[in-house]
This record gives sequence, C-alpha cells and structure tokens, in this order.
Amino acid sequence: MKALLFAAATLVTPFVTSSAHAGDEPMLEEARKVATSLPPKMLATLQAEIDKSGPAGAIPVCKDMAPKMAGKVLQETGWKIKRVSLKTRNDVRATPDDWEKAALEDFDKRAAAGEPPAKLEKGEKIGNEYRYVKALPVQPLCLNCHGSADQISADVKAVLKEHYPNDRATGYSEGQIRGAISVRKPL
Repeated sequence: MKALLFAAATLVTPFVTSSAHAGDEPMLEEARKVATSLPPKMLATLQAEIDKSGPAGAIPVCKDMAPKMAGKVLQETGWKIKRVSLKTRNDVRATPDDWEKAALEDFDKRAAAGEPPAKLEKGEKIGNEYRYVKALPVQPLCLNCHGSADQISADVKAVLKEHYPNDRATGYSEGQIRGAISVRKPL
C-alpha cells in the first residue's frame, strides 16, 4: 500500500511547464487536472487486483480497464485521454503520433540531463485543439510487468506473450519514463 501511495503522489506532484504560451494557462491547468486524474485511479485498481489475483491476474486492468476509464473521462470532461510510449506494449492504443513522439523524445533528453521524470510535461495549442502530455515514470508496482527479464515472473511473461506478442515494454527500472498520459480537446 505504501508503494501505491508513493506512486499516486509522484504522479500528481507539481509540474514544470515546458511549452505553455501566454493565454494557454487555463487550458494547461484543465489538461493537467484531467491527465493527473487517471493514473491514481488506475494504480488503485491495479493494486487491488494484484492483491486479489497476483500480477498476472492484474494484466486486464491495464489492458481492458484503463481504456474504459479513459472513455469515462472523455464522457465527463470532453478530453480524449490515452497512454502512449516509445516502447509500446499495445501498438493499436499506445503508439504516439508525431507530436507525442517528439514530446516523449524530449522528455527522455531532459530526464537524462537530470530533470525529474515526474515533473516533465508539455502543453500547447495545436491547430484547433489543445494538446498536453505528462511523463509517466515507472513505479515499483509497474516492475511486475515492465521490469527486467529477471524481475518478471514466468506466469506474467506467459500472459504478456499471449496478449502482446510484439511487446517492447519491458526492461525498465524504477523512475525511468515508461511513457506519457496524453490528452487533447477541441477548442
């Protein structure tokens, strides 16, 4: 439970804005609020399922429940929300578009230069919509499925192979950038 509370706190800490423009502040704040609403709910659901069914039994939380939670956020707020990564597990849902990819690559450079991953974000108006991404650092809980080969149990490996034959989302260490929460809303 301590790990869950730490993870939730890390994901909603104050942020450093990388590219907000004058006049974008209300949209940035709204986007930030929406983006930070999902990870704590997902982590709590994930931890509950791990406690009940073990890590292998909890894979459906990320696979099936997270997209449903994101759909609910869209219905409630008008913001489309998804998780993206440079090392995808689910190519259909998690592959970044060009803007998201550039932001993720920038996050990696900034983290390598010493910026805390939990504080990396980018928000800006692009055309007729507002876009925002926030880095998702790997939490201890995430290592059950995203850690190094020796950290992932055989049963988790089997379930991952069954559901994600092209999985590239392993080999992470705590604190590394796993990907980002991406939100967008028409203006």
